[in-house]
Amino acid sequence: MLQFLLGLILSTAIGLLGYQGGSLSRSGVLGAILTGTLIFGLGGPVWGALLVLFFVSSSLLSHWKEAQKAEAAEKFAKGSRRDIGQALANGGVGAALAVAHWLAPHPAWLLAYTGAMAAVTADTWATEIGVLSRTPPRLITTFRPVPVGASGGVTLLGTLAAFAGGVFIGGAAVALVALTARLGWLPAGTAPTGLALALAGTVAGVGSALLDSLFGATAQRQYRCRVCGKITEREMHCGQPTLAVRGWPWLNNDMVNFLASLAGALIALLARSL
Repeated sequence: MLQFLLGLILSTAIGLLGYQGGSLSRSGVLGAILTGTLIFGLGGPVWGALLVLFFVSSSLLSHWKEAQKAEAAEKFAKGSRRDIGQALANGGVGAALAVAHWLAPHPAWLLAYTGAMAAVTADTWATEIGVLSRTPPRLITTFRPVPVGASGGVTLLGTLAAFAGGVFIGGAAVALVALTARLGWLPAGTAPTGLALALAGTVAGVGSALLDSLFGATAQRQYRCRVCGKITEREMHCGQPTLAVRGWPWLNNDMVNFLASLAGALIALLARSL
């Protein structure tokens, strides 16, 4: 109960800091508190620290060279302030895994969680860094050039950023498990091996980021602005409702991120069995 209360206090503090820093909307604060409390409170310090590393690194990258990303950003469904939908899309799978870990403790839950966090981190890093690529993105399905910020577009820089994001989370998980075990906060045999965590972060990060791009190029809902003619993820553009041109109605950007996070968890478990 004390750990759960501490999780509530920490996630509330981080959510409010995110709001003050322009990284979260008001509803985003609520989503951060909900997911953060479950992850901190039911998962423990390693789980909570990985969530903080994802949030801090993603927030910093979202505001890095923001002016240069402005043109690409108008194609995205939402701005740099994450709302409750984005918070749940990025943290919902992790929160569910924390609940599962609390109900039936097993090292596999932390491995899957590492994969889920690597997935959302890799995707965010790929997006925030990839849009700055000097070479035009290419559609992942046909490799034809597409405008910067177009859903399904990939660049070498963005792919390397996804790889770095996965390695970052995997490496952090290894270090955090070693530290908490040394401090006596983590009983022996309750966490995956360092090699499994590192592999899970790397493979899940890159694999889920590519899957995210595949969804973006094929099934994600896309719209055309009736005023300027640009293709966008937004239902409103230039002050007018946009026209749906392709994709499944329910598969918006938040749902794509959720599915990529889920895929990251599954990829991490699959990598463990290889």
